[in-house]
Amino acid sequence: MCAGQEWSSSEGGRHPASCFRSVSEGCAMASVLGVLEERETAARVRVEGLREEVARLAGVLEAAEIELDRRVIAREELVEALAASVAGTTAVTEVEAERETAPAPVPGSIVPPWREGLPVTVLAPDYQRILGVLEERQSAGQGPLKAREITVGLGLETTPAKVEGVRSKARRLVERGWLMQETSGMFRAGRRPVSAPDAGPSA
Repeated sequence: MCAGQEWSSSEGGRHPASCFRSVSEGCAMASVLGVLEERETAARVRVEGLREEVARLAGVLEAAEIELDRRVIAREELVEALAASVAGTTAVTEVEAERETAPAPVPGSIVPPWREGLPVTVLAPDYQRILGVLEERQSAGQGPLKAREITVGLGLETTPAKVEGVRSKARRLVERGWLMQETSGMFRAGRRPVSAPDAGPSA
């Protein structure tokens, strides 16, 4: 029997079957609504979970992109460094090849005859300094120098021993074609090819 209604068989009375049908329909709708609400809740939870996962993956992606940029920069810097190293090695090799016929100078070494392309660095430092004094004077448009004046230009004391030592070295440079000497005995910058002399000390 439906709640709030009396069971009656009089005309116009309601049959109990209609009451049961209404109750069944109401229960079915409530059940469907509950299922839909559960599914909605589950979908909402899934969406929230996916949003959190997307946010996490975005952070992972950003970190990976930063790491990639660092790797690219490191590779480019290494390539540049290797290229510079190869260029430097090539330059050093070329210089060494040029110096194969021009050994490093040592005090008391033989002054080699001057020839085209032979660098001043093959000479011992004392000889290089004498050339430097005379070449600077020539660049300034000034004339030749006496041995004593060269000695002053070298910053040495003008004692007889020092002056004679400078004169001896300057003459050796003249003999080897690295300097020119005037008839007056004065020295000036200049080069001239000479034949190879017999080996002998240059001190």
